[in-house]
Amino acid sequence: MTSFDGVDGDEGGTGRSSGPDPEQHKDHLSDTWALPSVEAAGPGAINAPADAIPTEADSPKPFSDLASPGPSQLLQEPAGGAQSASAVGRLAATVERLRAEVSAAHAAADGRALIELAKGIMVERLRCGPAQAARQLTELAARAGASTLELAVDIINQAARDQVAEVVGDFVRQANGGSERADKAGSSVAVRLRTAESAALAADDTQAVAESLLEHALAPLGATAVAVWTAGSDASLTLSGHAGFSADEAGRWRYVPPGVATVARQALSERRTVRVSSLTEAGIPSIGHLHTPGSGRVALPAGTGGRTLGVLEICWPQPLPPHSPAEARQMEALAELCGHTLDSVPASREQYPTARERADISELVDLSEGLYDPALVLTPHLDADGHLTDFRVRHANSRYLDPAGRPRSAVDGALLLEAYPMAAGDSELFEKIERVYATGEPFRAQRMTLTALVDQVPLASVADLSISRHGDSVLLIWRIEDEAARLASLLQHAQRLGRIGGFEENLVTGEITWNSQLFALYGRAATEAPVSLQDLAAHAHPDDAVAIGRFLQAVLHHRRSTSTAFRLMRPGGVTRHIRVIAEPVFDADDRLLAVRGAYQDISSQHWTEVALAATRDQLAYSEQESAERNRLALQLQHAIMPPTRDPLNAPGLEVAVRYRPAESESLVGGDWYDAVVLPSKQILLCVGDVAGHGIKAATGMVVLRNAMRGLAITGAGPGQLLSWLNIVAHHLAEQVTATAVCGLYDPETRILRWARAGHLPPVLVRGEGAATLPMLGGLLLGALAQAEYEEGEVQLDPADTLLLYTDGLIERRDTSVQDSLAQLLTTAEAPAPTLERRLDRLLTHSDSDTDDDTCIIGIKVS
Repeated sequence: MTSFDGVDGDEGGTGRSSGPDPEQHKDHLSDTWALPSVEAAGPGAINAPADAIPTEADSPKPFSDLASPGPSQLLQEPAGGAQSASAVGRLAATVERLRAEVSAAHAAADGRALIELAKGIMVERLRCGPAQAARQLTELAARAGASTLELAVDIINQAARDQVAEVVGDFVRQANGGSERADKAGSSVAVRLRTAESAALAADDTQAVAESLLEHALAPLGATAVAVWTAGSDASLTLSGHAGFSADEAGRWRYVPPGVATVARQALSERRTVRVSSLTEAGIPSIGHLHTPGSGRVALPAGTGGRTLGVLEICWPQPLPPHSPAEARQMEALAELCGHTLDSVPASREQYPTARERADISELVDLSEGLYDPALVLTPHLDADGHLTDFRVRHANSRYLDPAGRPRSAVDGALLLEAYPMAAGDSELFEKIERVYATGEPFRAQRMTLTALVDQVPLASVADLSISRHGDSVLLIWRIEDEAARLASLLQHAQRLGRIGGFEENLVTGEITWNSQLFALYGRAATEAPVSLQDLAAHAHPDDAVAIGRFLQAVLHHRRSTSTAFRLMRPGGVTRHIRVIAEPVFDADDRLLAVRGAYQDISSQHWTEVALAATRDQLAYSEQESAERNRLALQLQHAIMPPTRDPLNAPGLEVAVRYRPAESESLVGGDWYDAVVLPSKQILLCVGDVAGHGIKAATGMVVLRNAMRGLAITGAGPGQLLSWLNIVAHHLAEQVTATAVCGLYDPETRILRWARAGHLPPVLVRGEGAATLPMLGGLLLGALAQAEYEEGEVQLDPADTLLLYTDGLIERRDTSVQDSLAQLLTTAEAPAPTLERRLDRLLTHSDSDTDDDTCIIGIKVS
């Protein structure tokens, strides 16, 4: 037979065996392996289809249940909540899933080895090919109602007739008289023992053997750790393999000299099974006794061929539980298996810490065990080039609780990023540990959000974190914030910030309870007696006695909740404004039992209210004074600048004016206009705008308007008039700046001479179009002591209309001046029956949003 996957020789072409037909030997098969006992076995965790050769899917379930839980992950997050996993979180979940798949693959490989062994037995006994044997095994398992793996183990047991088979038989006979339930249990025991045996035989060293024994055979019995010792020729003991103990603990116990009394030494010297209910009671040291001093132990000699090669030591976390004879036989069978592996498999190749490293770590381990918070002792893990890649968990103290529920032994010895992949995520926990190890500078953080990802479900918690370096090791400590303590701290801080003190007074016993904040409010030492409500008036200002009396009457006699404010006279003559609120407490018979409540220091609030009252009074006076000034300014403006005026008597010229004051009286401005016939028969046309609002702007407007009228009598041109008006604004008025446009119209020639001082140019409406006059040079009034202004001339034709205006007509905060002028020209060129109607139209369609006053002068040549 050259292959387990097909049929060789003459079987390969036809698919038929050279031996007897398997169908003809079903009865022979049943007789050979006692098929009725197989049929009685219940279904296992694996149910292979009757028409398929067993694959990986046939074996993982019975052993994945025995595997330790997957790792949890620690990460920092936002006071946030159950959100989608980050990229690192998804990576951590993938690592967990792959680790579970690897564990299942190992279990499946162990199961397939047993199935292949059973197929080999069937090939040898039935003289058939591997394919026929596989189909026969599947069909028989389906008929028996058992899994393919369970039937394979039963076939191996009946063929081997070794100690494992005897253990299973004894277990079935002793459990419930051979009932169906006992058969199922026996099948499970057989699968576990054969799986452990298969994995041990395939192991590369004794370390892998120890891990297989714990995972497949001893964990179902409640054991949490196992040690395999090799006996030396001088009666010394060497730790060849271990599982469930940390690497640091294994390093301390890697060699036990002759003459040192331990549990394993006693089993070796007496050549019998030693049971220790509790290491503490027995007073015998052994590996792991510092971490679990009350643990129970079973030590069994392990040998073969009459030679004792070593000891199998099994550890339980609590005192040793009672074991049935069948369970004792199981452990003896495992010890025999260890004997075979010690004779043929090399010892563990694990690297243990040096003596110096053990001394440093031992001190740090002792320090961590003295802490009341969870702690991990970490040592650096370097790659082949000496670069730091991870940290190894050398010790988890007795306060350590894994978020995923794993025992400490599952974390001891593991790499940090393997046990907690999310430490390298957004929390930067690994980076913080790495920085502390590199610099030696401790790291402390309060209320750091840690999230445990258990079965891909994020569970957030808040913890205080401490990371410090000690020699070549790092100590990681965290304290999970207790909810009750957090709420108590929150309440204490709230009372401190709000200057609130609580009290309760028992009216039956007279007992009074104050918190620390209330003693501080009263200015009393914590050793002094609290003040009763009945004595409250004695500590208050005399003028508040009536208010306190009403307060006590409402609480004690009317038995209702109430509050009052009073002035507390503290020692040293300090007066504080206090508000007290209280409520009655009744017993089961509705009798007044106690009064509870709180005092609050409202001194800041009281003085704030006093300041606000004074401010309100001052504001009311200021508003009244401002309104009076605005009223006077408005009266002054209306007296000089009426909204309209009587028609001007000018031959060949129609003149109209409009003035629109600001909507708010507080925005009374300095816009002004003037249209007057001079002695020279020329007509003076002016509009201007004084900067600012209020009484100052109004008085400045009066000064400039009257000055312009007086200067115009001289017969000077508009440029010269504006130059003189600039001198008036700069020297004779108090810090007045203004814009203005001035024009002199000659009715005989219909020529308009004009100049501007920083003002918008006039608009000429001719025919069906409108346009602004050229932008002449001219600085605003009052800016400089001396200024010259450019003059321009325009020949007006009959029916022409000229518009002079202030910026209140077009100004918008969100629009440029050019766009506003374009809108004005569009409105101005629209036909109008009269000049008056044209000006009214301009005011009606104005888009100005500055709430400023507006002046318009319009002239129309007739």
